[in-house]
Amino acid sequence: MTQEQCTHRNNVQSSEKPQVYKVGIYGWRKRCLYFFVLLLMILILINLALTIWILKVMNFTIDGMGKLRITEKGLKLEGDSEFLQPLYAKEIQSKPGRPLFLQSSRNVSVNIVNSNNQLLTQLVTGSTGFKARGKMFEVKSTTGKLLFSADEQEVVVGAERLRVMGAEGAVFSKSLETPHVRAEPFKELRLESPTRSLLMEAPKGIQILAEAGDIQAICRNELRLESKDGEISLDARRIRLMRLPEGKASTSSSSSGNRQTVYEVCVCPNGRLFLSQAGTGSTCQISNNVCL
Repeated sequence: MTQEQCTHRNNVQSSEKPQVYKVGIYGWRKRCLYFFVLLLMILILINLALTIWILKVMNFTIDGMGKLRITEKGLKLEGDSEFLQPLYAKEIQSKPGRPLFLQSSRNVSVNIVNSNNQLLTQLVTGSTGFKARGKMFEVKSTTGKLLFSADEQEVVVGAERLRVMGAEGAVFSKSLETPHVRAEPFKELRLESPTRSLLMEAPKGIQILAEAGDIQAICRNELRLESKDGEISLDARRIRLMRLPEGKASTSSSSSGNRQTVYEVCVCPNGRLFLSQAGTGSTCQISNNVCL
């Protein structure tokens, strides 16, 4: 290569300008990017403002949320609360000195189950009434005295007095065991069995006492007073036997005088009582036609 060719090549290379390549986003792409960044910042600020507003409205604190506080003993809830799902708790108690209200539009159920999730005791209060299910039901006073107890075997009333306020009284389909049956002051006491018999038993005796009134025993068929080993005593100033049949004497032994108003009480061999006109002697044998 000659010197002139080398000089011409150097002149050509020096006459060419260096090329510059731009790196980045320009034009409408750059403007769109800035717009999306600005929109994202606005959404972040709105989200942050809504979060702060929710925390303020719900009253979120370190101790809890709103009227719900987290304590060392559990959860403390103040005011009215509504539970949409079942509530499981070991203990529910009100604030000291404040009542505890349980309210539901249908019913309130309290269930006690064992480890196998089998129902042992149930307490249901609803619009139709109050129901309790369990092996035993007890009601005690503040001193621990038993007032009422019920199980499959018996029902025990431990109060000093049991009052039945119904107009029809109390109905017992089975037997009743009690040491004392008494009506309220100035009220009547009636023991009645409309379709069956009424039996009163006591190993040491039965006492019927009316201090300021009468005692009436009314039956449709027969009234029987029976003492197996003792006697029956009628102790009163006056004993009246109403509607006793009157024995008729034979015509030969009957007197033709005026009808007498004095009678004697006679007893038949079967225990039946009847009246016979009194005479100078006993007239029971003459007027014993009632015993036939």
